[in-house]
This record gives sequence, C-alpha cells and structure tokens, in this order.
Amino acid sequence: MNNRILGYIRVSTREQNIERQLIALQEAGVKRKNIYVDKQSGKDFERPAYMKMMSIIRENDLLIIKSIDRLGRNYQEIMEQWRVIIKEKNADIRILDMPLLDTTKTKDLLGTFISDIVLQLLSFVAENERENIRRRQAEGIAAAKARGIRFGKPMIPIPAEFPELYKKWEAGHMSVYEFARLCNMGKSTMYTRIKEYRECIDKKINGNT
Repeated sequence: MNNRILGYIRVSTREQNIERQLIALQEAGVKRKNIYVDKQSGKDFERPAYMKMMSIIRENDLLIIKSIDRLGRNYQEIMEQWRVIIKEKNADIRILDMPLLDTTKTKDLLGTFISDIVLQLLSFVAENERENIRRRQAEGIAAAKARGIRFGKPMIPIPAEFPELYKKWEAGHMSVYEFARLCNMGKSTMYTRIKEYRECIDKKINGNT
C-alpha cells in the first residue's frame, strides 16, 4: 500500500481565502483531493475536516501544513495532536514555514530533540499571540466605551407621539403589537422601551417628591 501525502488547511472564517495555503501545499506535492480544509477558529481541534483527516491517516503517511498556527492556536492541544500523529499514528508531519519541523528528516535522537524544542516554542508563541489579540480587543472595547462609543445594534429612537401611544396602550385601547407597529419596532424592543419609559417616569416622580 502506497504511503500518502495529506495536506491540512485552516482559516478562521468563511470569508478568508485559502488560496495561499492551497498553492503552497500543492507545490509541496499534495494532490487537491488529499487536502482537508476547515474554516473556523483554531482554539480547539473539534473541526470536521481535521477530524475526518485524523480518522483516515495511517502509518508512514505524511501530513503537510503551511505553518504551525494553521494546525491550531492552543499550545497544549497542538502538542497533544503532534504526539498522536507521530507516536500513535506513526505518521510524519512537515511544517513548510519551519523546515526544522519535518519529522521525515529528524528520525535520530538529536533531530527529534531539536524539533520538539522548536515545536514547543512555536506553539507557545502561537497561543501567546492569540491571548494578546484577545487582550487588545478587550482593551480597545473598554477604551471605546469610555469615549461613549456604543456597540451592538443601534438603538431605535422612540417617536414624539410615544407618550400618547403609551397611555392608549396602558389603558387597553391598543395591543402591544399595534403599539410596536406605530413606533416602527419589534415586540421585544417595544417591551424594552416601555420599561425604560416607566423608569424615566418613576425618576421624575421621585425627583419631585
């Protein structure tokens, strides 16, 4: 039975282009039919294409990946998957962007030792960058909120006739659906505006007493 050359590609979203990784794998000798593609986050390995590939990979197969962060972004899980592929599956891995991470060339003790160190370092860097991105995003959101920038859907303004319509609704002269329609908003948004309006009225009453 011939040994196979498999390829794995991952991008974080469906909008991202796989072309760069695809070209690199094909130039490395991977046939298109043997390339598995996932379009989702690398935070874990619960990915359809990856799991399918792992279910068929066998001894002496070669798995080629463009860069270590395409395999994943979780340091511990990258190490575990690497171990499963080369120790349990008895297959080889080649990371194109890092020639030292090529188990076909590091079968001796020193070569294995060096590749293990490089793998640990790169895996740590990949996860650390992921944590830094998350931290920068959180800091950016906090800074934007401090400047008064709102996130999420823009608030639908209430019409000038809202107080009059509210009185009619409260008196039972119209349904909440009609109330919402006249204010050009959905039912759930209407209940939110009613709650806010009542709180506003309560504050005015309490402020005058």
